[in-house]
Amino acid sequence: MTTQTSDKLTLFASNVQTIRKEFRWHSILTRRLAALLYAQKGRQINCDAIRQCLDLIKQNTGVFSTFRGNMALSIATLLSLSPNPQWLFDETLQVYNLLKGAKLRASDYLVVAAFEIASQTSPANYAIAVERTRAFYDGMKAKRFFSTGQDDYIFAAMLGLSDIDVTAGVERVEQLHSRLKGEFWNRNSVQALSQVLVLGGSDEDNLCCILALRDAFRAENLRLDKCYTLPTLGILALLPVELGTIVQNIHQTQQTLRTKKGFGKFSVSKQELLLFASAVVAGAYAQSMEDGVLTATISTSIANIIIAQQVAMIAAISASTAAAAAAG
Repeated sequence: MTTQTSDKLTLFASNVQTIRKEFRWHSILTRRLAALLYAQKGRQINCDAIRQCLDLIKQNTGVFSTFRGNMALSIATLLSLSPNPQWLFDETLQVYNLLKGAKLRASDYLVVAAFEIASQTSPANYAIAVERTRAFYDGMKAKRFFSTGQDDYIFAAMLGLSDIDVTAGVERVEQLHSRLKGEFWNRNSVQALSQVLVLGGSDEDNLCCILALRDAFRAENLRLDKCYTLPTLGILALLPVELGTIVQNIHQTQQTLRTKKGFGKFSVSKQELLLFASAVVAGAYAQSMEDGVLTATISTSIANIIIAQQVAMIAAISASTAAAAAAG
């Protein structure tokens, strides 16, 4: 494990303990995500700043606003990391309304997509970014009707913000999906993996690396090829690091993280632990890369993969709880 990875891991664990008793009405999953987002920036978590941003959201949205949904704490965390939260929130609301005007459906995913556009480009580019987001989404929906849904909004926005041609980008996502669907069972996760690879400008070597990484992790009894963690294989395949080194570092990071307070077997599932370990390792490597564009793509993708998977996890838990209550 590198010193940079070790430092991030220590900061993450410390942030989790700091936020543990805060925001009790919010999911423990989003609290851990908040701790990680701060750690990825090399910062100790600031609960007061997050609370102020939560108040900002409440003061500027209605009771039933999607901004107050499952991802409220995550959006507040992202805003709190900004030098001007009020401005960024106002811009995010503006982009959100543009996305809804483009007939994309209100959801937690759309809120994150709006934040992504508002934080990654200038107001003068909002209209074209929204137009391209819609075009990428429609293109992927036309190719994979049943695999494409609201959970694709975040990466559609990232693709929309890139300089990738829409037609060529959609076709490349489809090619990668076709190549990889026989290797992995979850079609939605394969789609997310394909989107990550397109954003990173993947080539044939990256595809070979993904399969090699999958097998190497399996040999260590680490299953990154499952639903919530599969897209991270795309991030790891883009890193200019030896395959064995990546596997070793994530294995060590996962083992070390498991020993930290609040990360025991009864607190954090193995798949969530792997997701965090992969994010910490990939984030540390990304910061040391010389390719600025790829570094930004990887860093942003890491955050969005985790956010997207957290939304899915929370939705699954909520559905399970509701079903149990109905059955009772």
